[in-house]
Amino acid sequence: MQKIDTKTKILNAAEQLFAERGYADTSLRLITSQAEVNLASVNYHFGSKKELIQAVLARYLDVFTPKLTVAIDELNGREAKYNQTDVFNSLMEPLLELNAFRHRGTTIFLQLLGRGYVETQGHLRWFMTTHYGDIMGAFNAAVQQANPHLSKAEVFWRLHFTLGSVVFTMASSNALSDIAKSDFNQDVDIENLIKRLIPFISAGVSAPE
Repeated sequence: MQKIDTKTKILNAAEQLFAERGYADTSLRLITSQAEVNLASVNYHFGSKKELIQAVLARYLDVFTPKLTVAIDELNGREAKYNQTDVFNSLMEPLLELNAFRHRGTTIFLQLLGRGYVETQGHLRWFMTTHYGDIMGAFNAAVQQANPHLSKAEVFWRLHFTLGSVVFTMASSNALSDIAKSDFNQDVDIENLIKRLIPFISAGVSAPE
């Protein structure tokens, strides 16, 4: 078995705790305890808790954003017009491929992303705008292109509400799967859950202003 280095141990422990407990409620001491490393190693590898939070998200974003860039480029290269469902469908493959990168990667990534918006983590907005601003802008432009009847301000609000729906769904995905199985005899995995969610959030984003 390959030995896990100290930096990876810290990232693994931090992402699990951040996703489960949130950024604010997860102390460095809790992270070091779970990772079985000392506090000095966190300071050595990351410098601060904010930089650790950014590194945890960057590990996913560096895998996700190149694939999303390709998907958005393919969407914009279509001859026919596309709608909001097409825009959200372009997220499917890049998101699901995170499961190959990390166990439960899709769910964890969406939970981590949601935590950054739910909690007061202003440094994450700066970090994402600075390092991933191009793809964020391209995605927003695709949403605007699919919904020319909406103002930029309205697109902002609807994407914010969309993220809230996604975060809640991901946070309760295990419970939802259990209910679907017991009440409706349906086997629901993360891919099926996202496919069910897309028509709902697409309709919300595209509704008349």
